[in-house]
Amino acid sequence: MRDDDTDRPKRTVSHTIGESLDTLSLDEIAERIALLRAEIERLESARTGKKTALDRASSIFKL
Repeated sequence: MRDDDTDRPKRTVSHTIGESLDTLSLDEIAERIALLRAEIERLESARTGKKTALDRASSIFKL
């Protein structure tokens, strides 16, 4: 006997800011939180890199 859940492809977790959360399970909410935390870390890292590059350029070119 096959389990229908194992045959289904796993849904990609994504989140749109402001979308309704009413239909999400607790596990789905936890997945979204983890996804958003990882994205925040990625954004902070990019911001740090860009600020470092700008600071270096400013010191060379006196911007």
